Amino acid sequence: MVAYRDNATGLTAEHLRGGFFEGWPAPPSAERHLAILQGSEVAIVAVDIASGHVVGFVTAVGDGVQSAFIPLLEVLPAWRGSGIGSELVRRVLARLGDRYAIDLVCDPELVPFYERLGGMGATAVMWRNRDAATGNRP
Repeated sequence: MVAYRDNATGLTAEHLRGGFFEGWPAPPSAERHLAILQGSEVAIVAVDIASGHVVGFVTAVGDGVQSAFIPLLEVLPAWRGSGIGSELVRRVLARLGDRYAIDLVCDPELVPFYERLGGMGATAVMWRNRDAATGNRP
């Protein structure tokens, strides 16, 4: 069973260990993951009630008025297919309210998932600084 929390209060890095950022070439540590959740305008986590560990999360950053960006939505592999990702998206959209622009960039194969939740496919441009993602500096 899963409970949803609207913030990262009370979480520790130990609650975040277990396989997030699957396939990332330079995944952030659990400590950096916690800092990301704590620094986001919106952070919603799905917690396994039995273990207390986070099994999914979504974050949003924005200007607090008109625009927001959803940079991260992750569900642990063992928990995928149970509706957690969809519920996290519904909750973050509700928290962001009536903003004019809520943007999210994803891999092409994920577009149908977001379209089922009311999103519209679009074209995006992005930059990635892999060294910054891990906290390492050259």
